[in-house]
Amino acid sequence: MRTIPSSELIVNDDGSVFHLHLKPDELADTVILVGDPDRSSMVASYFDRVEHSAANREFRCHTGTLNGVRLTVVSTGIGCDNIDIVMNELDALANVDFAARVVKPGPQRRSLRIVRLGTCGAVQPDIPLGALVMSAVSGGIDGLLNFYADSEAVRDLRLEEAFVRQTGWDERLARPYFVRNDAGLIELFGDVAIRGLTLSAPGFYAPQGRVVRLPLARPDYLEKIERFEHEDLRVTNLEMESSAIAGLAALLGHRALTVCTVIAQRTAGDSKPDYAAFVRNMVETALAKLTRNA
Repeated sequence: MRTIPSSELIVNDDGSVFHLHLKPDELADTVILVGDPDRSSMVASYFDRVEHSAANREFRCHTGTLNGVRLTVVSTGIGCDNIDIVMNELDALANVDFAARVVKPGPQRRSLRIVRLGTCGAVQPDIPLGALVMSAVSGGIDGLLNFYADSEAVRDLRLEEAFVRQTGWDERLARPYFVRNDAGLIELFGDVAIRGLTLSAPGFYAPQGRVVRLPLARPDYLEKIERFEHEDLRVTNLEMESSAIAGLAALLGHRALTVCTVIAQRTAGDSKPDYAAFVRNMVETALAKLTRNA
């Protein structure tokens, strides 16, 4: 059994994991991920009881209970690079013996239920501002999953090939990858969110087809994404985290889903900068879903 070097999994002097500052017993089996640290605190304000809080950089964590269900909410900041930190450290908290520095044997491992609550831009004209969109499939143009061995085992390779072919994907860019999210969570949110394919970009501006001063290398980039179709799937929305969550969850044996509220309508050129009401509706809806069987 491999011993994990301290340089590869850093544990703080108090026994907490390096970035999140959580200890293994402070992590619930149901985890809500949000980008904004203030949103983490807002989600925790709905808990009946908060048992533990931790904060480090953009990572703000709260564990507590609501309707008898134990929950952890973690703010991730922006981007798949941060998700790489969060997902690996959540899994380590669940499945690594910190004292022995080894992966726990199979019967002792935990499978987490992970739901990201985020914001996004819709790329289809029939998806209005304020709508909830869930990622039945998460597509990544960020390149992260390509660094992990055996990622092909969790990717939809036919969908990947169709996307590359239809969009005329530039070989200078990271190879796209597509991962299907957890069927049970998709069913749980099926009556409140639009089902679709979410594309995660490695930036907010050009990687999502936005032009301010710098032109796009491919002027038809967004149009190609909007027109993509494969079987019953189309790209519904763009954001910056879903693909890494889906891919790492699938590789590590966790159940994941991203649910976003639409704050920008890309085809209409419209946006809602003051979207607090949209976010609060999403949070309240998700908490009701995740604790309804308590």
